[in-house]
Amino acid sequence: MKKILIGAAITLAAAGMMVVPAFAAGGFNSYGYNYGARVFVGTYLSWCESGGGTPASCQTSLGVYANDQLVMKWNAQWDACNANEWNNPTYCLGAWDSNELNGRFPGGSGENWHYKIIWVGSEGSNSPYWLPGGYPVWGNYEVIMDQGSDPNFGPGHTWNALATPAGYGAVNSR
Repeated sequence: MKKILIGAAITLAAAGMMVVPAFAAGGFNSYGYNYGARVFVGTYLSWCESGGGTPASCQTSLGVYANDQLVMKWNAQWDACNANEWNNPTYCLGAWDSNELNGRFPGGSGENWHYKIIWVGSEGSNSPYWLPGGYPVWGNYEVIMDQGSDPNFGPGHTWNALATPAGYGAVNSR
């Protein structure tokens, strides 16, 4: 038994030595962003604080969502588009973002949602990049998938948007 415990301790120490360089190389910051990997893993509270909010102001503005877990992923075009005023196809075409919310745990909102968002340009639903079945958001973007569950609206799953064709990189056929 003693050999097993010593072996386990050595294995854990070796694993720890491999993990430390990954964090030292610029992994996740204290809020939950890893800009190199283009991912955020945290809570709505840590997301709000990363934008300059105080814990108290964020808690007040977010209410029951403050503790909900949030995972956001985006691609290089999303970063390029945001850096170039959100309306230039040279930088923005192909930009996408995925947001996943999980509040289904004690102290959470009880909701669970997944959103997929693409850049379509300022023309909105008249854009050649617009996909039928979505809805506009933030002026130049379209939510192409919005689905999840909310116990405040009854049991079951809700779809608020599902564009067709579905998915990142889908092409509008009109």
